[in-house]
Amino acid sequence: MTQEELFKKLVAHSKEYGFIFPSSEIYDGLSAVYDYGQLGVELKNNIKRYWWDAMTKLNDNIVGIDSAIFMHPRIWEASGHVGAFNDPLIDNRDSKKRYRADVLIEDFIAKQDEKIAKEVEKARKKFGDSFDEAKFLATNPRVAEHKAKRDEAHERMVKALNDNDLDELRQIIVDSGIVCPISGTRNWTEVRQFNLMFETKIGSVSEGANTIYLRPETAQGIFVNFLNVQKTGRMKIPFGIAQIGKAFRNEIVARQFIFRMREFEQMEMQFFVRPGDELRWFDHWRQTRMKWHRALGFGDEHYRFHDHDKLAHYANAATDIEYEFPFGFKEVEGIHSRTDFDLGNHQKFSGKKIQYFDTETGESYVPYVVETSIGVDRMVLQVLSASYEEQTLEGGDTRLVMHFPPALAPVKAAVLPLVKKDGLPEVARELMHALKADHNVQYDEKDSIGKRYRRQDAIGTPFCITVDHQTLEDRTVTVRHRDSMEQQRVAIADLPAMIGEEVSLRKLFAKLN
Repeated sequence: MTQEELFKKLVAHSKEYGFIFPSSEIYDGLSAVYDYGQLGVELKNNIKRYWWDAMTKLNDNIVGIDSAIFMHPRIWEASGHVGAFNDPLIDNRDSKKRYRADVLIEDFIAKQDEKIAKEVEKARKKFGDSFDEAKFLATNPRVAEHKAKRDEAHERMVKALNDNDLDELRQIIVDSGIVCPISGTRNWTEVRQFNLMFETKIGSVSEGANTIYLRPETAQGIFVNFLNVQKTGRMKIPFGIAQIGKAFRNEIVARQFIFRMREFEQMEMQFFVRPGDELRWFDHWRQTRMKWHRALGFGDEHYRFHDHDKLAHYANAATDIEYEFPFGFKEVEGIHSRTDFDLGNHQKFSGKKIQYFDTETGESYVPYVVETSIGVDRMVLQVLSASYEEQTLEGGDTRLVMHFPPALAPVKAAVLPLVKKDGLPEVARELMHALKADHNVQYDEKDSIGKRYRRQDAIGTPFCITVDHQTLEDRTVTVRHRDSMEQQRVAIADLPAMIGEEVSLRKLFAKLN
């Protein structure tokens, strides 16, 4: 199965089992907008809880807020979004499709890396144990050709982005022979800048309405509340402010399911530090956030850092944490050292003093900021991608299983009476009611026990609890573990503690130390 086929199956599975639906589907949908179904919203909320608690409970100097989506329009002038929040876009005249020019070039670079990897794999199969990969990479002419194309495109793109040279971006696409994925032609327009902010009106009548923007990020709500939080919370630097909230970007090149959408959710934390300390804290949060991702147990090799080639106008250091999706390594979280750009500009544009008096040094200053920003929807897609597996079992049977970390699983346990008679359903429902106050639990009595196990595997339920005739005699049940499919007898009285321990966030938090 190719990675593309796997991704299509994942998208179909997400809809079939109630994770994610196309928005407004009965009206033929709305491009790049999705709704979370009954299981998807549980998964999403569990991911948010993992992030929120890791930030606000495990750090005694980080607090949370929830700022408004509508904000004064001058905020977006101060932040630079009105003048600089643009994507370089290019159209193919034959397919009438629009693309981000830098993404087309990045995809070309990724293809060269894939070609090099294929050459290495072919050589490894050919030479076996005697294969010297380092020597092969250094001497093989085909590898050298692919590497030269890759390096040239990368160097030219970095310079063009830093120089804001749109003509050069187009020329790289032409020189690299990049074709439209739809039409297969190279009939490209010029590259143009496109602002990503949504505009709307606020006011009682259209004549007197003012133009405002749907926020393209949640960070500015934190910055304009810096003094409110610092003073009311008596916060001392260094300290952080965390927030989870909706953001909106008019993405022209929305693609790859929920990876890039027009309406999305962010989990952001802005950490305020003394000027001069920002790079030390940048490295701290770089390592801390990678631990948070790897604690999920999806394999350290599937994560990597990607330092930015072009820094944003506000940053003096930036890196992404990338995960290996079925469509390649892509960003799931960004860590940025934003200097004093944001607070300094809000002080300038608002005319209000935004400074911190440091009692240790006796000086006042505009704090520097280190940001961690993670897309909730991308995180959901990452967890779905990492968890999905089609297994072939002994005897040729197959099962589809979602290996969610128990703390993130939408449903923690399913209670299943072995048969629909002899008082077993009554005991099973009693057990379900005893568990559901603490956990999301399902009851299922339809079909054979094997089919019910498969249904729960497909939605990632860690535990299936079967009530059988022995239960009536000794008040024990069979607990089936999702990943191993092993079964054990457990006393009903011990179930709450056992399940509570297994699905607790504490198991994840223990890996963060």
